[in-house]
Amino acid sequence: MQIIHTEDFDRNLDKLPKQMHRLLKIQEERFKNNWRDPRLHIKKVRSLENVFSLRITRHYRAFFYFQNTDTAIFFDIDHRKDIYR
Repeated sequence: MQIIHTEDFDRNLDKLPKQMHRLLKIQEERFKNNWRDPRLHIKKVRSLENVFSLRITRHYRAFFYFQNTDTAIFFDIDHRKDIYR
C-alpha cells in the first residue's frame, strides 16, 4: 500500500509535537503492511463520504481516503477534539 501526504497534511503535522512524527511512522508502516490491522483503529467518518480515520494515539487522528486499491491519500491530522469539526 502506498501512502501519499497532501501539503495540508504535512503542514498540520509540522505543528504537532515531535513525538507524533515518530508514532505516525509506526502506524504508517502497519498501514502499509495491512490497512485492516486492528491496532490502527480505522473507522469511517460519518460526516465525510469515503473518508476514514486512523488513530495515531489516544488523542490524535489522521484522515485519509483511498485513491485506488493500492494508494491512500492522507489529507488531515490533528487532535481528535479538533479534527472532527
